[in-house]
Amino acid sequence: MRVIVNPRIDYFQRCAVVCWLAVSVTMVDIARDLGVSVVTVSKVLRNQGRISATTRKRVLQRAKALHYQMNWVARSLVTRRTYTIGLLLPDFTHPFFAEIARAVAQTVRPHGYHVIISYFEEDPELEVSEADSLLARQVDGLIIASAQSSRCLDLFQRIQKRKVAYVLIDRPIAGLNASFVGVDNRAIGKLATAHLIARGCRRIGHLRGPEIGIATERMEGYRSALTKAGLRIPARYVVKGGHGDETGYLGMQRLLRVRPTPDGVFCYNDPVAIGAIQAILDAGLRVPYDISVAGAGNVQYSDRLAVPLTTVDQGTCQIGARAAELLMERILLKRSVRPRKILISPKVVERESTRR
Repeated sequence: MRVIVNPRIDYFQRCAVVCWLAVSVTMVDIARDLGVSVVTVSKVLRNQGRISATTRKRVLQRAKALHYQMNWVARSLVTRRTYTIGLLLPDFTHPFFAEIARAVAQTVRPHGYHVIISYFEEDPELEVSEADSLLARQVDGLIIASAQSSRCLDLFQRIQKRKVAYVLIDRPIAGLNASFVGVDNRAIGKLATAHLIARGCRRIGHLRGPEIGIATERMEGYRSALTKAGLRIPARYVVKGGHGDETGYLGMQRLLRVRPTPDGVFCYNDPVAIGAIQAILDAGLRVPYDISVAGAGNVQYSDRLAVPLTTVDQGTCQIGARAAELLMERILLKRSVRPRKILISPKVVERESTRR
């Protein structure tokens, strides 16, 4: 086929026309080979419409045989969408956020969408910069686990002004009327601490997380459970544990120097709890017989540790999937809708680290 393009057309427009024609020809080839319409082929390749399973299978097999590839640039010019969403996370190496990323990708993939992942290392300024970069890439929507800083309000005002759909996950922002999917963090603190109390612990310490809202809420839940049980809460029993195993190890070393030594510890998350267990073992003590340990998050490897970890499951995959569903709903509706708040109910998963 010969393509003739008016030389006076802008260079980029000419490229778009050529790309669009190339994609159309490929679809025509598939349709002609199978004796179906181009519209049917298009719907199958976009995973849309009501197409029989037999026809769908035939189209996909033929497309694979022809090495068909969707031209996303051409498609975006027609639909005015990029078919990408931005996922902005504080830490991509953390198992919790890695599981969320996987759930998001699995949820949006059937809609023909792809995920661009960026992270900001708990740095509010970097969060703003990375969010602006994603907006510059014309993503159709954003899922964000924010640093919860004061600068974030200006960022989200810009996002709203540009009418880009977004959903907050894990970390709500006070004063911002936005869709949110997460867990009740006070309930996490209460559940973990109440579980330690039920297992006979009476001197319960807490390795608290970084200076963000959800860490404060989990500590409040810890204090609430102790108060309800009539147990004292010495200030020295609360030690900063950060958000990783190294900081958890150092925090537990400090907690071991407190007298009397705690007989139970609630940790901000599972990586912190893993570091705490290692510090206890290195000190020649036993888990759970000398000190019981409970974490939060139920990361994938929590049950395969030397001492399997009791933890509070916060529905990590559910958070990612529900957030992605909520975002796709907003993108596909093409209009503003009332923000929704979805809280996943946490639950204790008991393992050997608290089984005295």
